[in-house]
Amino acid sequence: MTKQPDVGYGKPPESSRFKPGRSGNPKGRPKGAGNLATDLAAELGEEITVREGGRERRVSKQRALIKSLMAKALKGDVRASAAVLALYARVISEPEDESPTIAEDELIILRRFGPGLVKALRNTERAT
Repeated sequence: MTKQPDVGYGKPPESSRFKPGRSGNPKGRPKGAGNLATDLAAELGEEITVREGGRERRVSKQRALIKSLMAKALKGDVRASAAVLALYARVISEPEDESPTIAEDELIILRRFGPGLVKALRNTERAT
């Protein structure tokens, strides 16, 4: 009697398994397809025209959204007030991007070689 290959949960028949060196998703995600974060950032960054005090201004959608939320909060909308305060609390709790600290020995190296590097970079820019 011939030995039957193991087939079952987690062991598909050999004929339907991925071939070695071949991807299970050959087309993959198309280039330029953004994720939710990049799409949202792009959408919020677009500018729209807003009428403010009888004058038209161009502001980003993000700015317009914050202005409308703040206006509702100032008129007494409790939910808008809670949203503004929650957003503010989140923003102030995130650490700011701090400039990198440079150690003393690194600073000595930069002072010694920095001017020469700047000069070399300017020369290469002129050559191109």
